Amino acid sequence: MPPTVTLERPTTQLMPTVLDIEASGLGRNSYPIEVGYVLPDGHAYCTLIQPEQEWTHWDDQAAALHRITRDLLEERGLRAREVATLLNTRLAGQTVYSDGWANDFTWLGVLYEAAGLSPRFKLENLRSLLSDEEADQWHVVKSQIASERGTQRHRASSDARLIQLTLQRIRAH
Repeated sequence: MPPTVTLERPTTQLMPTVLDIEASGLGRNSYPIEVGYVLPDGHAYCTLIQPEQEWTHWDDQAAALHRITRDLLEERGLRAREVATLLNTRLAGQTVYSDGWANDFTWLGVLYEAAGLSPRFKLENLRSLLSDEEADQWHVVKSQIASERGTQRHRASSDARLIQLTLQRIRAH
């Protein structure tokens, strides 16, 4: 009997969907002002969120970092219900990862509560995808990639892409 030959296909490990949220600040009364994500195929999406009437907290230090003004949110942001509906449509059934899970989970809750909806996707901590060794390398690798990419705006989809690229490089080694 001739030997069996098994042809191995190169395996491409898909990257997970990564989500990031920019907010009015850190703290109890902060709220989401921008949400962005990057899909496994690299497609990115980002949108500003128009503040609800009761969302009044504004941190000037946070604004200096993300450079989003409240006027810009009022002018160009989508309503909370539109954003939540869009996220549900595009991310339905997926597990989506965040490197700032505690904050992003809270802000996503604020968004969905204002929208009167529930997320149709699951938000998980990116740390759950990393071994201890990979987690130890995370900040160094992320800084290297950020440096290689040059100046990028501190915005939700740019940050989500940086997170996804960092994971990709860590997994490649």
